[in-house]
Amino acid sequence: MATEGTKAKKNQEDKIGFSGLMLWQSRAVSKSIVVLMLGYLMIYCTDTLKIPGIIVSGILVASKILDGVTDVFAGFIVDRTKTKWGKARPYEVFIVGLWITTWLLFSCPESMSTAVKCVWIFVMYALANSICLTFLNANETPYLVRAYNDRQIVKQTSYGSIVSMLAAVIFNMFFPTLMGNIATSGAGWSRLVLLFAVPLAVIGILRMIFVPEKYDVDAVVQNDEKLKVKDVATLLKTNKYILIIAMMTLVFNFVCNMGVNVYYFTYIVGIVDLMGVLAAAQIIAIPLAFAFPKLISKFSTVNLMFAGFLISAAGYLLNAFAGANMVLLSIAAIFTGAGTIPASMLVPLIIIECADYNEWKNHPRMEGTMGSLNNLGSKIGAALGTGALGVLLSIAGYTGDAATMPDGALTMIRLLWGVVPMVLYLLTAFSLKFYKLNKMMPQIKADNEAKRAAKQNAQAE
Repeated sequence: MATEGTKAKKNQEDKIGFSGLMLWQSRAVSKSIVVLMLGYLMIYCTDTLKIPGIIVSGILVASKILDGVTDVFAGFIVDRTKTKWGKARPYEVFIVGLWITTWLLFSCPESMSTAVKCVWIFVMYALANSICLTFLNANETPYLVRAYNDRQIVKQTSYGSIVSMLAAVIFNMFFPTLMGNIATSGAGWSRLVLLFAVPLAVIGILRMIFVPEKYDVDAVVQNDEKLKVKDVATLLKTNKYILIIAMMTLVFNFVCNMGVNVYYFTYIVGIVDLMGVLAAAQIIAIPLAFAFPKLISKFSTVNLMFAGFLISAAGYLLNAFAGANMVLLSIAAIFTGAGTIPASMLVPLIIIECADYNEWKNHPRMEGTMGSLNNLGSKIGAALGTGALGVLLSIAGYTGDAATMPDGALTMIRLLWGVVPMVLYLLTAFSLKFYKLNKMMPQIKADNEAKRAAKQNAQAE
């Protein structure tokens, strides 16, 4: 009876509830919409502000240099933080700043000179990405691992991904139509972004208000110890696994942030509103997230990512032959959408594994620093993707006018829509074979639990 009572108590502790699920995902939903909206920055700059694509690419690359600096420091700052609200929770406030700067980014007056427009875009993009988004990414995993226990973390990451995916699908279904109807000028873009910014900033701050940090997971670092710069150097030398994941994230974000979809539907399909059809098709893949907890226990998170990249590569192969055929494009969207679910939703679990490995090696966990390294890979990939799009389209002779569009530019759009992401995803899938940490996790977790118990006993004495 005692065993059954203990089991029932454990099951109760592992529950997160619908309200708990939605509160935690509130910021994820808000942030995901910002990221998707930033994917339209290139076409906003080239077609509305009339800034040449190669110049926009240069602006984004320059911004990423600043991003690299702030990413190095953000995770380190989070890992060193100790407040009454916890280690990571205070940094949730940056979601409000992210929406303000994103609105300003899409509110550049058209009457300004090209030089002033470029400065405006650089400053606002840097504030949104180098400051706000950087700290939101850096605090994600440290907050998660201190707010929930291991089983709750898997549920939040798996089931919670359904919430953010649905939000992304809904956005992708309706935003192209809203863009076509409202964003017909610079002022229209400003109104459209503000329409999203106000409610989603309010939604995004809910997690900070209602979800506390409850767990002490630092078995190695004592309460009075501060993280040192040399600990970052030790991390880079001793933990190759986080570097593999950061590289995976770089490639993933390169593909996702090229923003070629709006060009493809504008100049190949001919009707940009049909982008919403592909978003609707991807809804079919969302129920896969319900199976993640069981699949993770059976195959491991990294193996799910490996399989996902192979499935996405198959979808991009189909894209290469689809042309304007909406049936083939929809089938390809199901494959690409389903394949990217593990890589887009389960990275926090991988970072926690890498932190467990650090702890096992008697180093500080450093979830924030590793989250920042992964975030750096994400931003470099996003910048390279967006930058490559502008450079390659310019080289191919892109004009921004369907009546004068050369065949070379159309061929480039097709290649970026299918062949290029297919090759990159295949290379990424096989690079994950070097990630061996999943096989070591049972022993690592057992040893770390013993360390935490020893620390608690020492503190009690």
